[in-house]
Amino acid sequence: MRAARTAYPLTWRIMDVLEGVAAAVWPARFRRATPYLMLLPAVLLVGLLVLGLIQIADASLRTLDTTFQFSDDYSIANFRRALIEPLFLVVAQRSLVAALIVTAVTLVFAFPYAYLMVRTRSPGLRKFLLIALFLPFFIGQVVRAYGWLIILGNQGMVNEALGLVGVAPMRLIYNYPAVLFGLVQYMLPFAVLMLAPALTAIPEELEAAAGSLGANWVRTFIHVVLPLARPGFVGAGVVVLTLSLTDFAVPAILGGGSQDFIANAIYDQFFRTSDQGLGAMLALMLVALGSILVGLVFALFGAGTLAMGRSRA
Repeated sequence: MRAARTAYPLTWRIMDVLEGVAAAVWPARFRRATPYLMLLPAVLLVGLLVLGLIQIADASLRTLDTTFQFSDDYSIANFRRALIEPLFLVVAQRSLVAALIVTAVTLVFAFPYAYLMVRTRSPGLRKFLLIALFLPFFIGQVVRAYGWLIILGNQGMVNEALGLVGVAPMRLIYNYPAVLFGLVQYMLPFAVLMLAPALTAIPEELEAAAGSLGANWVRTFIHVVLPLARPGFVGAGVVVLTLSLTDFAVPAILGGGSQDFIANAIYDQFFRTSDQGLGAMLALMLVALGSILVGLVFALFGAGTLAMGRSRA
């Protein structure tokens, strides 16, 4: 009896053709250069970013003449204005304080969420927590901010509910607490995603061993879980801090124009007053402030989960 011939799958033929084309375009002797080729898109993006920063730095040292054109001479007039004018000092202070408050509050709320998501024995609960975590990413920051306007507005759901029990309407939006609340709600998923890997890396046996040695849950949490979760705190803190410091949409929408951050001031200089030089200087100061804060965090606490697996003594 003649044996049946096994047909060569079409997908395998296509892969053979693609491998042949790849071998012709990129011979085997070029394999050592393959990692550098993979880095080329990242190098290109970083190069474009550096080029943009150079152009911003050039614009920041120029002022506008009577025809609203850049002057040919360089000066530090924009730098002096950014440091002297009270408006920009207030905006910078408001942005920095808000970023620190949002980072602290977000980490406090994100850690229990991440811990429960990692340690729960229920697959259903874990799936629910994951869905609830990723769902906000499909909505968008602007849509969420406008949603809070509907909920917290003067005729919003919260004030209507308060009116049913005889409480007068309260101003829940267009103020500093509303901006902080919106930022915490926006930053929470980012913090949870940064904390979850650090908590997953902590063996449950360590907590069980601490309990077997007489430590209660509180002492185990303070002396075992929190120290081992420090890389996650550092990574989440850096991400939340930088995103909060540079945020634009939430202060603009929930602040109502009265609680602007540095990003809002930069937008105003570029597109409302048409003072690109001052806007460029504010952008450089924002980059410098964020870099200094991140550098301080790295110097004090290490790079955390952003260190790509390298441990710090």
